[in-house]
Amino acid sequence: MAMAIPTTLDGPFKPVTIPLDKSFRGNAIDLPDTDPRVQRTVEGFEPEQISVSLSSTHDSVWISWITGEFQIGNNIKPLDPKIIASVVRYATRRSQLNRKATGHSLVYNQLYPFLGLQNYTSGIIHHVRLTGLKPDTLYYYQCGDPSIPAMSGTYYFRTMPDSSPTSYPSKIAIVGDQGLTYNTTSTVNHMISNRPDLILLVGDVTYSNLYLTNGTGSNCYSCSFANSPIHETYQPRWDYWGRYMQPVLSKVPIMVVEGNHEWDTFYNARLDFDIYIYITGDQYKWLEEDLVNVDREVTPWLVVTWHAPWYNTYKAHYREAECMRVVAMEDGVDVVFNGHVHAYERSNRVYNYTLDPCGPIHITVGDGGNREKMAVPYADELGNCPEPSTTLDKILGGGKFCGFNFTLGPATGKFCWDRQPDYSAFRESTFGHGILEVKNETHALWTWHRNQDFYGAVGDQIYIVRQPDWCPVEPKVMKL
Repeated sequence: MAMAIPTTLDGPFKPVTIPLDKSFRGNAIDLPDTDPRVQRTVEGFEPEQISVSLSSTHDSVWISWITGEFQIGNNIKPLDPKIIASVVRYATRRSQLNRKATGHSLVYNQLYPFLGLQNYTSGIIHHVRLTGLKPDTLYYYQCGDPSIPAMSGTYYFRTMPDSSPTSYPSKIAIVGDQGLTYNTTSTVNHMISNRPDLILLVGDVTYSNLYLTNGTGSNCYSCSFANSPIHETYQPRWDYWGRYMQPVLSKVPIMVVEGNHEWDTFYNARLDFDIYIYITGDQYKWLEEDLVNVDREVTPWLVVTWHAPWYNTYKAHYREAECMRVVAMEDGVDVVFNGHVHAYERSNRVYNYTLDPCGPIHITVGDGGNREKMAVPYADELGNCPEPSTTLDKILGGGKFCGFNFTLGPATGKFCWDRQPDYSAFRESTFGHGILEVKNETHALWTWHRNQDFYGAVGDQIYIVRQPDWCPVEPKVMKL
C-alpha cells in the first residue's frame, strides 16, 4: 500500500539527515561551447534564446529574444539596436496570428581597461510585453522583425490562471543555483518530465563571473585567479544558457530572482527583472507596501523567495543572511524558497529559530547542478562550526555581523548547534529540483526530486497546510 503523504499538521518532525551517497557526484563539468545545445543554430538576424517571462499581472507576459551574434575579443563593434524591430505576432489560433505587439531592444558591452582581457558586446536583446491576455489560455506566437524578414518559428505558452482564492498554477517548478553543467542537464530533464506551468529560478543562473574572459573557469574564482587585476566575467555563458534553455523557456513562463553570482553581471539586461534588493532601494519599498496590502481573502497563499536562506544548517553560508532576517518580515508568510546553499533542506515551521505552528516553512533548493562544490558538511558536526567573523551578511547587512550566539533553546550561548537543529526537518546533499502544487486555499503539495532517481520518483514530499483561523496572516515589516 502507498504511504500516506505527511502534512505539516503532523509536525514538527524529528530532524532527518540522509547520508551522503558518495558514489554520486554527477558530472559537475560545464557543457563545452562545442556542445550542439549551446551553439548558435540561426542565421543573420533570426531570433534565438527565446523566452517567456511573467509580468506584473496574470494577463500579461514578456517575450524576450536575441538577434545577431555576440562578439568577444579586442576589436569589437557593437550592433545598433535600431537596425531591427522588436515585434511579436500572437493569437489563440496557430493559423491566425493577428495580434501584434512591439517593444524595446538594447545592446550591452563588457569592456576592460587592461591589456589581454577580451571585451564583449552582446547581440541585440529584445523585450516585448503582451497585454490583455485571457487567463489560463494557450497562445501561439512568433517574434522577430517581419520587415527583413526575420521571424522565428511558431511557439506557444499558457497564461497564468486568474487571481482568485480558488485558481492557481497547477505546477510550479523551483530550481536554484543552476549553472550549465551535465548535472544541470539532468535537473532540467527531470523538471521537464514533471510538466511545470511556471519555472521559478531562485538565483545564480549562469555563473559567468567564475570565468576569465578567455573562457577559463574555476569553482573558486578568488582561489584560482588571485592575481587578476579586475574581476572578469565570461558573458558568452549567458548566450550558451539562453540557447540551451530555449526549448523550455519558449513555452513555459519563467520568474527569476538574482543571486550573488548575478550582482556583477548584466542579468537584468537579459532577463528584464529588477536586481536591486538592498533595504534602501525601490524594490524593498515595493515589497513593504505590497505585503501590507495583500488581502488574504483574495490571495490566501503568500510565498516569497530570495537567494540566501535564513535557516540553513550547512557549513556553507551558515547564518550568512542573519542581518536580513532580523530587519525583514518573518510574520504572516506561508512558504519561503531560497537557493545559495548547494544542497536541499526543508524546515519545520519556525519563527526566530523556535518551532512555531504558525511560522513559515523554509525550503532551500540550491541544488540545480552548478559547477561549484556541493554543500556537504553540516555546521552542527564536530569541528565544522564556522568562525563567526566569516559569516558577514554581504547581502543586506553591507558586510555587518549579525549572527550572535543563540539566547534561547538547545544552542543557548553557542554560535552553532551541536546536533541537527529542531527547526531542520529534512536535509540531503545532492542535486535536484522541486515542484509546488497549490491544491486549494489551505493545502499545497511540495515534492522534491533527486537527479539520481528515476523520473517521477520522490525524494521528499509533504502537504503544507495553512490554518488561517488559528494563525495570524497579516505580514509585519520590521524596520531598522
